[in-house]
Amino acid sequence: MMVGAVLTQNTSWTNVTKALEQIKAAGMMNYQSLLNVPHKLLAELIKPSGYYNLKAERLKNLLQMIENSYEGSLELLFADEPWAARDNLLQVKGVGPETADSILLYGGKHSVFVVDAYTHRVFSRHGLVPAECDYNELQELFMDNLKADHQLFNEYHALIVKVAKSYCKKAKPNCQECPLGVLQE
Repeated sequence: MMVGAVLTQNTSWTNVTKALEQIKAAGMMNYQSLLNVPHKLLAELIKPSGYYNLKAERLKNLLQMIENSYEGSLELLFADEPWAARDNLLQVKGVGPETADSILLYGGKHSVFVVDAYTHRVFSRHGLVPAECDYNELQELFMDNLKADHQLFNEYHALIVKVAKSYCKKAKPNCQECPLGVLQE
């Protein structure tokens, strides 16, 4: 899951899936193998995800932080207090708020709402947040107004992504068919 969180930066999930399949086919979809694999081989395996040299470095940085701060244990990372774990994740070069929060929500099952470009687009187009609303402000909106429940946050985010991909597209949005159109009435 954490590998996908890094690889999905600036690419489609289709490309990430191809990269993940290559890692699995090489028998390296485990913490120790990824930590020890040479950078060049890792970059080759994740090539379909784009920016493969940069992402290989980011993935190695993340794994090294887990090694140094959590004795190489994902269980210890996810057992840490969520905001402390988030701070540690954000110290990793190449891990921003969206990646850190994705790791905590989807991997650690912590009640941390993930904000992405889809979330911002849907909520700003419907006038629910200003266009210049930043990540923390948008995340706070959800964290303050939804019950703190990782399953709810997971499903809510998935529904936002579905609306964004089906109706609130970056180019040529289909506003007439959007199920959230009632918010504008």
